[in-house]
Amino acid sequence: MTTLTGITLPVLIIAVVTVCMLGARAEEKPEKTYILRPIGKVRVADGHASIVLEKAYEPGLLGLDGFSHIHVLWWFDRNDTAEKRAVLQVHPRGDRKNPLTGVFATRSPMRPNLIAMSLCKITAIKENIIEVEKIDAFDGTPVLDIKPYTPGQDVVADAKVPKWAGPTDAGPGNGEPRR
Repeated sequence: MTTLTGITLPVLIIAVVTVCMLGARAEEKPEKTYILRPIGKVRVADGHASIVLEKAYEPGLLGLDGFSHIHVLWWFDRNDTAEKRAVLQVHPRGDRKNPLTGVFATRSPMRPNLIAMSLCKITAIKENIIEVEKIDAFDGTPVLDIKPYTPGQDVVADAKVPKWAGPTDAGPGNGEPRR
C-alpha cells in the first residue's frame, strides 16, 4: 500500500527497471532502479472507451479540458512474457509481406519494455474519468501516463517513413486492441 496525500492506494508494480550507468566513477552509484506504477486503467464497454485515473490523480487533470486530444501511455500487460520481451525483430503490423524490422522501428507490442502509446480524442472529462473516442488497448489495461497533444510540438511537417508504415485502413491504431 502507498499513501498519497492521505489516501491509501494498493500499488501494482508493473515493472522494475535497473539501469547500469556505463563509465560511472567508483564514488557514483553504478545502478538505478525505476519502478513504474499505473495511474489508472483503460475502460472499454458497450462501444465506449475511457481512462479511469485513481482518484488521487484527479487534481492532475486541471486544464486538460482545454485540449482536444491526449497521448495515453499504457502497458502491454497481456503480452508480458520473457519470450515476447526477447523478440527484437518483427514483420511490421504482423504482415510477413513487410520486411523484417527491429522493434524500435515499429509499434509492435513485442519489445523489451512493454510501453505503448495511443493518440486519443477526448470526448468528455468527468472527475477522474477521461472519456475518449477510441483506444487500441483492452479493458483493464494499466495506464502509465497521459500527456496532451500539442500541435506545435507533436507535428513533423517533413516526416519520412517506410512504405509499410504509411496510412492503413485496418488493424491496430484504428481502435482495435493491440495484442
